[in-house]
Amino acid sequence: MSTPAAPVGRADQAGNGTARRWPAAIWTLMAGTFLIRGLGFTYPFLPYHLDQLHLSTRTVSAVLAVFGAGWLLGSVLCGWLADRIGHRATLITTMLLAAVVLPLLAQAQALPALLAATFTGGVVYDAARPVFTAAIADTFPDDGVRASVNAWRHFAVNVGAAVAGTVGGILAAPLGIPTLIQVNAAACALFALLAWRYLPATNGPRPSSRSRAGVYRAALGDRGLWLLLLASLCALTCAASLFSSLPMLMAEDGLTAADYGWTQTANAGAVLLLSPLLNRWLSRQAEGNTPMTGLFAASSILLGTSMGAAGFASTPVGYAVTAALAVPGEIIVFVAASDLLNRLSPPTARGLYAGIWGTTLAGAVIIAPALAGWALIHGGDQLAAATTCTVGVLGAVLAWPLAARIRRAHLQPSLP
Repeated sequence: MSTPAAPVGRADQAGNGTARRWPAAIWTLMAGTFLIRGLGFTYPFLPYHLDQLHLSTRTVSAVLAVFGAGWLLGSVLCGWLADRIGHRATLITTMLLAAVVLPLLAQAQALPALLAATFTGGVVYDAARPVFTAAIADTFPDDGVRASVNAWRHFAVNVGAAVAGTVGGILAAPLGIPTLIQVNAAACALFALLAWRYLPATNGPRPSSRSRAGVYRAALGDRGLWLLLLASLCALTCAASLFSSLPMLMAEDGLTAADYGWTQTANAGAVLLLSPLLNRWLSRQAEGNTPMTGLFAASSILLGTSMGAAGFASTPVGYAVTAALAVPGEIIVFVAASDLLNRLSPPTARGLYAGIWGTTLAGAVIIAPALAGWALIHGGDQLAAATTCTVGVLGAVLAWPLAARIRRAHLQPSLP
């Protein structure tokens, strides 16, 4: 940020009293993140919107994959813009674009128009994530405090997503999903206004063109970053199932958007119950010199088994239980990945690294529905369960060479 953060005190206080010492920019990003996730009806209800257009399962999977492709491009682009033009300008631009394109997505019916609007919507849907990740890394020098703030950021994301699922499930029938998508657009416009009012115009001196070129080359050649990307892609594919393949599985069982909303209610309840406990514990884990690769591996397995269990569910209660069981893995995976990313990223390219890492979530958004669609066509619910579990285990396996790579990186000179 343009000014240094106020002292944040001990890391074990970061989730309590020291939260009031966060700079206004961090509070703004936290509130805006909750706003666009709490009213972020577009992605979780997009499968039901497509189903109402009477598209086939194969076409629905393709459209969701297009949304994920836009999300992937947007992650890199927004991370690059955060380093190049600043956090404030990046957020204002992307949120205003979202306010324009999401209503078009709500009204599109012809497949070409639907694909174009879906792709553009994906580009801007998660624009705040790499900006917020870079802002946290720039503002808080202590690893424990960073972990605590990241934990509360993901608390806002998880609770907001659960609120969107619950409220959207209640309002989908009386208002219609196109109206919910338009409400999502209005929330993005409000976040743009908050960013314009409360974020500083710049986030400090930016590197020169030659320095940026060196950082890009270093990022592309960073084997630790590539390992983190692959492991995160596996773990987050399981996490993304909660919002992509889960509604597809429920639709196959004849369940409605309201039933899906109850799964998000169960998810929200588990988040509210577990986050305060896990956040404090995770901040203490991040204070040490040991990378959180072990916790990352555990979270990947938790996500794979919990979301894989959805393949054996057939009732709203069964799906709600699997959504609740996924919460510990959700909380841990994002905090652990943020800790590992902070250890890998150079100070002059935190936005770029955060944007590159964000492509894993976008890639997961592409893979999860495609994997679920393939499994449903070729083997049904049980094959969907087996593939999800396998992907989760693979993410855990990749954490082992990542740990070794990070330990070696600490013995070598820093990246440019």
